[in-house]
Amino acid sequence: MTENYAAEAEILKLARVLDVEPDRLAYLARVDADDLQAFREQVTDTLFDANAAVLQRMALAARIVPVGVLAKIAEKVFGPLLCARIAGLVDVARGVDVAKRLSPRFLADVAAELDPRRASAIISRIPLDTVLAVAGELARKEDWITLGRFVGHLPDLTVRRALDRIDDPALLRIAFVLDDKRRVDHVVGLLPAHRLGRLVTAASADEDLWTPALGLLSHLSDARRATLKPLLAGLPDGFRERVQATIK
Repeated sequence: MTENYAAEAEILKLARVLDVEPDRLAYLARVDADDLQAFREQVTDTLFDANAAVLQRMALAARIVPVGVLAKIAEKVFGPLLCARIAGLVDVARGVDVAKRLSPRFLADVAAELDPRRASAIISRIPLDTVLAVAGELARKEDWITLGRFVGHLPDLTVRRALDRIDDPALLRIAFVLDDKRRVDHVVGLLPAHRLGRLVTAASADEDLWTPALGLLSHLSDARRATLKPLLAGLPDGFRERVQATIK
């Protein structure tokens, strides 16, 4: 069951990288989720490493341009895709300074194109208010995949504050596509104690949320799953049986 949910999430993320509809990749549903993730990362690496020499020269040239001017060039000339490609090549302090001068809307567009593995040092140092503004933009766009990819690269305090501003259905969708499933239980632990039960209740009212909710539950610790057993009686038929089978 865990593997099925994880593979479904990986298909959604792979479809995003390949710019195709997830249904076109449905035949991959029986492939091991770890293999799908490895393949997705290989595809991402291929895309980001294309024209690496040119991008490296652009990153070197960016060192001599004043930060304010560079931010204007980034937003008005380079655009989100090119900025995402260069982000992992620039000096960390300079990258943070530029990011602080960009609009949240533009940063959200960059985030959607970015490979957070390559810019983790920059991401982790972006000011809290900026991260919250960008998270708000991504939530407005319902870009759950991008939000899920960045959770593992942000400090716990930032994650906690961001999740406080995201409603329960959105949080379930983000958790479903979280890149590092080993962090699911840790992230849930950052939430107020009552919110896990609230997430399950929210899912019970919308069948579209059943799979994200079950995927979340399958990655929780036994102790955290046990806290949900008193809720089972109030869940609708079908969902109750699947929750019970997941947390047993």
